[in-house]
Amino acid sequence: MERKTLLIECPDAQGLIAQITNICYKHQLNIIRNTEYVDPVTSRFYMRTELEGYFNDQTLLFDLDRALPQGSERRLVGRGKKRVVILVTKESHCLGDILMKVFDGSLELDIAAVVGNHADLQTLATRFDIPFHHIDHTTVSREQHEQLLLVQIEQYNPDYLVLAKFMRVLSPAFVARFPHRIINIHHSFLPAFIGAKPYHQAFERGVKIIGATAHFVTNDLDEGPIISQSVANVDHTYSALDMAKTGRDVEKNTLSQALALVVDDRVFVHGNKTVIL
Repeated sequence: MERKTLLIECPDAQGLIAQITNICYKHQLNIIRNTEYVDPVTSRFYMRTELEGYFNDQTLLFDLDRALPQGSERRLVGRGKKRVVILVTKESHCLGDILMKVFDGSLELDIAAVVGNHADLQTLATRFDIPFHHIDHTTVSREQHEQLLLVQIEQYNPDYLVLAKFMRVLSPAFVARFPHRIINIHHSFLPAFIGAKPYHQAFERGVKIIGATAHFVTNDLDEGPIISQSVANVDHTYSALDMAKTGRDVEKNTLSQALALVVDDRVFVHGNKTVIL
């Protein structure tokens, strides 16, 4: 017996749930959990179904293709760990949180490697027996640096790249290599305070909450589909430095929450938004 997850996105139509579940029954697959959603604006149907049984993937997908409306997308994914490469600069809190949660089993990831444009976090990575690659950006052009990054990243064939406070803007050419597969943590409650020094921006604005946003990277800076967001309360006594200190816990927790959703195949990208099932 295996467990797999069926992910379906298609135009909404009458009787879709009945058709899909009947096909699963025909294949003698037991439905462990099922969640669906219809976007009221686009009439787009989303369904996530956890299945258990003996799978013939090709025949199951063929039967689904015959039943689903034109313009449908479907995937059948197993329960193996998602493979990631983590990109870092100097700040350790997000990387450290991911490493600890993978170590204790609360986050099911296969961390293939950590890559940094500074060497500061090499010791942290090697303590967890994770390969670390230092690729200095100060002596090469942006394009050359990204090519050097790709050489290291692509040898691991990752499912996702995780920007754990990797404080560099990636080029459109780089992003295009990993569509909706680069996950970033931004230290503000987007769409507020896009770009550099968001805690300083928040301090100047006199906000009463600060936040963090985990999102997929697109060519628009800090404007990709949002996966997870969290906030913390602050007040007039907080300096920009105080906000940054408080924000570190929000950042690491928000990134881990987003990774848990992605590795559990709960995230559908819907235009510049996400549907979480």
